[in-house]
Amino acid sequence: MNASTRRLADTHCHLVLSQFDLDRSEVIERAHEAGVDRILVPGIDLPTSRQAVELAQNHANVYAAVGIHPHDARTWDANVAAEIGELARTEGVVAIGEIGLDFYRNLSTPEQQKLAFREQLALAAEIGLPVVIHNREATQDVIEILLHWSRDLPEGLRERAGVLHAYSADIENVQLAAQAGFYFGVAGPVTFRNANPLREVVSQIPIARLLLETDSPYLAPHPFRGKRNEPAYVRFVADRIAGIMGINESQASDTTWRNAAALFDWNHGNDDDHLL
Repeated sequence: MNASTRRLADTHCHLVLSQFDLDRSEVIERAHEAGVDRILVPGIDLPTSRQAVELAQNHANVYAAVGIHPHDARTWDANVAAEIGELARTEGVVAIGEIGLDFYRNLSTPEQQKLAFREQLALAAEIGLPVVIHNREATQDVIEILLHWSRDLPEGLRERAGVLHAYSADIENVQLAAQAGFYFGVAGPVTFRNANPLREVVSQIPIARLLLETDSPYLAPHPFRGKRNEPAYVRFVADRIAGIMGINESQASDTTWRNAAALFDWNHGNDDDHLL
């Protein structure tokens, strides 16, 4: 299929990291040429949250999420909370994230992570923004915290609570999270030749709850595995999703694009607002 006939959304791309310092504008242009007309750039700390907002303000097809990643949860205090809250109210910011728990690296203690996680969830509910969730080796705690949080969400967030980024956890939690208003981000690993267990999990996700992402510059899909990833490559994820779901590439691209628009409300209710 010709890329120009497709519309795609990369719902998780770290364009502000140093890997893109030499060609960031060219990367964004290549994405647009490949049909990627919406890109979400999440922050992972205060500097990258500020940079994500700036990037969103300078590029019509780029949107920002702001937040403190669990690796940096040890930095969370009243001053950081105040600035994240201020950034979250800035034009172009459509989510709070990347937030969550990471018990694999434990660069912040579990207690620090849970405190920052819960307080950022509270901020998201207060402002009315969905959340972008990181989970590594912490599924039980993440799901428990999210299910508790989602019970009291304002009406406008109940069906679009957030996205479980790069979802690779068990099938059993898919239904629970979907019922709580969450979407599921799928990235490059679903294209890997040895990823049959992941593809089995993805096949159980309701297609109305699927999102595409690259997690650039990481997790480049086959046939670029091991190289720097970029938003233009999200089409390879879309094509693999089409095969898993038994639909054509156009359906996979368009459905996940609409899902992203519903979650992040970046078209302000105009579903056809995809031409830049």
